[in-house]
Amino acid sequence: MSVFDLSGRVAVVTGANTGIGQGIAVALAKAGADVAAVGRSPADETAELIRGLGRKCEIIRADLSSIAPVDDVVAETVGKLGGLDILINNAGIIRRADALEFSEADWDAVIDTNLKSVFFLCQAAAKQMIAGVEAGRGRGKIVNIASMLSFQGGVRVPSYTASKSGVAGLTKLLANEWAPRHINVNAIAPGYIATNNTAALQADETRNRQIMERIPEGRWGAPEDIGGAAVFLSSQAADYVQGHILAVDGGWLAR
Repeated sequence: MSVFDLSGRVAVVTGANTGIGQGIAVALAKAGADVAAVGRSPADETAELIRGLGRKCEIIRADLSSIAPVDDVVAETVGKLGGLDILINNAGIIRRADALEFSEADWDAVIDTNLKSVFFLCQAAAKQMIAGVEAGRGRGKIVNIASMLSFQGGVRVPSYTASKSGVAGLTKLLANEWAPRHINVNAIAPGYIATNNTAALQADETRNRQIMERIPEGRWGAPEDIGGAAVFLSSQAADYVQGHILAVDGGWLAR
């Protein structure tokens, strides 16, 4: 199982204070990685869980609705944890309205957070990873969080669908460019995961039933389900995996 061991590796996880981000950050720590937990809100609970596993965790406050903090996130991670080997782009937002009524402000807010900041954080991290590869730290790993709407259209979420479709395409492009530089770029497309962000859907008896009927696994996913996939894509076990969008959806897309 040594190919899944992340000991000595440093990971940046955005949106790490709760939900999927927290699940991924803790899973990486269980596999041996030290973690920079990045987000608008302090990831105190996440840090406590990671430190309880005997791993280092640095909390980095950053609002990724713009690219202003990108370089500082990378610099602070390297300065405090000694390197940057793994980037998990999890931070994201959603805005809901009919396409006929959708505002420019809601379009820009989602695209800026979910796509623009993702690209520029990938860019900044890759520069550091390339330096790390040259210094003998091993391959760099980038895992973007896509969505079922990277494959499907959805309704009433035009900017979210556009952003997550963009994340899928960007993942493939960066894999094409950076594979020769020994950086793996892949994505995870979560299905319906039980988090604070989906609490309203879970509480809606009709919608919850419809969702459950569509999932062959017969249950909502948990953040830990995404964590396992993130460990795989961040590890040596995935050294020959490039430009792949891994659906972790309980069979939703296979229905």
